[in-house]
Amino acid sequence: METIYLSIQSSLTVTIIVGLFFIGLGYLNSKKTIDNRKYIIGNRDENTFSLTTSLAASALGAWILFGPASAATWGGFGAVIGYALGTATPMLLLYNFGPKIRKEFPRGLSLTEFIKKRFGMGILKLSLFLILFYLVIFLIAEVTAIAFLLNFISKTPLWITAGITLIICLLYILRGGFKLSIITDKYQFMIIAVLIFASVILILGNLEINSFKLIKENSPNLINSKYLPNYTAGLTFFIAVAATNLFHQGNWQRVFAAKNNLILKKSLIYSSLITFLIVLWMGYTGLISFSINSKVIPDLAFFDLILSKNFLLIISILVLALALTLSTIDTLINAISSIIIVNGRQISKSIFRNSIKNKTNYIIIFISILVFILASKGYSILYLFLLADLFCCAAVVTIFYGFFKKNIDPRLSYLSILSALISGILFFPSMDFQTSILVGYLLPINFFNSIITTNLLFISFAVAVFIQLLFITIYSLRSSFK
Repeated sequence: METIYLSIQSSLTVTIIVGLFFIGLGYLNSKKTIDNRKYIIGNRDENTFSLTTSLAASALGAWILFGPASAATWGGFGAVIGYALGTATPMLLLYNFGPKIRKEFPRGLSLTEFIKKRFGMGILKLSLFLILFYLVIFLIAEVTAIAFLLNFISKTPLWITAGITLIICLLYILRGGFKLSIITDKYQFMIIAVLIFASVILILGNLEINSFKLIKENSPNLINSKYLPNYTAGLTFFIAVAATNLFHQGNWQRVFAAKNNLILKKSLIYSSLITFLIVLWMGYTGLISFSINSKVIPDLAFFDLILSKNFLLIISILVLALALTLSTIDTLINAISSIIIVNGRQISKSIFRNSIKNKTNYIIIFISILVFILASKGYSILYLFLLADLFCCAAVVTIFYGFFKKNIDPRLSYLSILSALISGILFFPSMDFQTSILVGYLLPINFFNSIITTNLLFISFAVAVFIQLLFITIYSLRSSFK
């Protein structure tokens, strides 16, 4: 299949037009927000429609065009299910956690307020590092994804797309904050929903035989119940994605922004169902694509099915990717900004003594420059996400255990998170997924059983979770003897 479909000028023209649409939309629907609380969570009056569309649009970044299909080509149907459930599950967990934290913090702004109250400053600072690391990596992955797409369809240099995309988002989100993100999410979601539905009709309509029959005939191992990666990959993606999204400040902003708990719960159920179905479909396209062409580049599995020389179709895919990207990037920028505003003085009293909003904007611009540099390198999108996922996974069990145990030992919790993080990193695979720091670098590969060497990604996440469970068990036994 040809790799160049549009000219660089055409791709950039579409990108700028879509960007100007959302910039104009933002400026028409918002006034510059001075109050920090309103900048972070609006007026706490979001209804079911606005909250559902915003939760879904923010969750469905450009990564869905690459990650699920890529994972499906080697992880099989298990990876698809794991990815879809992992994306949807945080919404269902927030169904319980959200009202609980809203009750405890009726004027709350972020999860970090809960962490500070339950665990103290030590865990708060460690959690801030993990959360900000995740959000920045997520931002890099999203910008890389859209840059990668434009490079694929028109050979546009990565740095040009990365720069334009970041500038577009910064021009409107730094002005209007959270409320503006909610407004633009509505339109972005409608574009996403229509174009994803169109892709279902187009792909399935172009197949000569039933899609499941095609997969069963050409790639039976990907749906075979005895194919081990179906389970390890599925469980890995479920743990990774579910754990990470529980730390997403953008989700917590929306939890606090709901008009009431009923609206919040309904929105979380609807958005979880929507994200599950969309990610499931995107992963399924990877199975179809691999069954048609086993040599397909994993990251391009979806595009291998959908792209053709039809100019209108290519433009539609580009608009879809831009809507996905902008909805996620503006959420991420606002999430990073809100975390710094809320916790700036815990990060540095001297820097954030006053004018915290203006200083936060400077930090966001600095982060954007860093994101621009790294996104221009074209690193693997899935790999970036998995690295960020591991960092959050190393803390998720310990932190959310605190929802149920008020008198938890902060020192033991700190040691639990740190141990889980170090242990997970030791097993986390290199970019070729063949070795890790421990397996192949500190110790020779032949020192380990083949089950470990062929499942490094799964082992890294499993170890991170197990270490935390071990510390919780120790804590529970200590408490019972007191």
